[in-house]
Amino acid sequence: MALLNVLVRGSAGARGGARGGVLPPSPAPHPSHGPTALHVLKAFVFMLIIVGAVLGNALVIVSVRRHRKLRVITNYYVVSLAVADMLVALCAMTFNASAELTGGWQFGPIACDAFNSLDVYFSSASILHLCCISVDRYYAIVRPLEYPLAMTPRTVAFMLANVWLWPAMISFVPIFMGWYTTEQHRAFRRAHPDQCPFKPNLPYALLSSSVSFWVPSIVMLSMYCRIFREAIRQREALARTSSNLLLNSVHRHRSQRQYYPPDLHDQTDPLDPAGASEPTDMTELSPSPRRSEAGSSGYCSGGIPSCGSAVNAKAATELNTQGASLRAAGKAWRAEHKAARTLGIIVGAFLLCWLPFFLWYVITTVCGERCATPDAVVGALFWVGYFNSALNPLIYAYFNRDFRDAFKNTLLCALPCCFRCCSWKDSANTHYV
Repeated sequence: MALLNVLVRGSAGARGGARGGVLPPSPAPHPSHGPTALHVLKAFVFMLIIVGAVLGNALVIVSVRRHRKLRVITNYYVVSLAVADMLVALCAMTFNASAELTGGWQFGPIACDAFNSLDVYFSSASILHLCCISVDRYYAIVRPLEYPLAMTPRTVAFMLANVWLWPAMISFVPIFMGWYTTEQHRAFRRAHPDQCPFKPNLPYALLSSSVSFWVPSIVMLSMYCRIFREAIRQREALARTSSNLLLNSVHRHRSQRQYYPPDLHDQTDPLDPAGASEPTDMTELSPSPRRSEAGSSGYCSGGIPSCGSAVNAKAATELNTQGASLRAAGKAWRAEHKAARTLGIIVGAFLLCWLPFFLWYVITTVCGERCATPDAVVGALFWVGYFNSALNPLIYAYFNRDFRDAFKNTLLCALPCCFRCCSWKDSANTHYV
């Protein structure tokens, strides 16, 4: 989230302004015979982050488009988030890296306002996408019965439309109208078109940081705390249900065996004197109607005691049916919570990347010149936040098996020597562009 888009470029002027409020021009850089090792290292890091963000988020978009298994409601937000992160890399990181490496702004004052607006816009849209994802996961796990009614395609489209429209209220409008800064800074901008510092006034800094970071972060943390508690409760309930199912099945099996004792006509009591005088007539040895009925039912067959075998079969069938239902419920539970875990890690990574920057942003805006920060620290905070746009696809690839398999297949098909691999994919789960 880059509300201070070019603080690194103009940090010396922004923090070291004169008492009267007019920012002095930055001193001209000393001539050098060639790029230093530090410049080469910075250029390599900038290029790595930009290329990683563009290619990684493009891979997310293409993979969801190609693989039907990934086309679920939650991944609509993921694709839109990938678009926002990719545009951050193309429209913000590139210009920021250019100003960092050249030491000045080469594109004029109008392009400076456009660059600042796009940086704030796409970065704010990125965090609002994460907020929508947390709400989606909350309904899917904590309120699963309401989820199909609440998260319809129309609702998702409405939420995404607001995510893309509302950031314009704190980016293009106040920046192009000049409301975000002071009159002294506007005069400095007119006098020095080769500089593009971003110096917000206190009301804009507090309002923009609250809308873009603090309030959505509180919403996301609240949603995931509830999701975490619900996940623990459901896991314990699933374990209790599994144990109770097994105990009830064993108890029912024993009760049914006691209720259906072995057929006494199929056994000879050795203590019965009449047993020794059983008739040997063939008609008597033939199965009686009761014995035939019992044998056909599976309780006694052929004079051999097998009573209760049907009860065993019935109990086993019922246990298998209930076990299959329990396994299906457990599989669905694990799938939902795996998606929630992946998206929770994404939110955690976002907070780790941008929280230091926004703490610095608010503190230095409030205390002013007394909170001077070295340029190297400012640049590190800024580009660590940018790195978040390249980090999300890596999280998908590592923690989500469906995305990992889709990424692997898409990369293999994108290589010139592996076009035939597309035929390896199951046509039931793949949709080719």
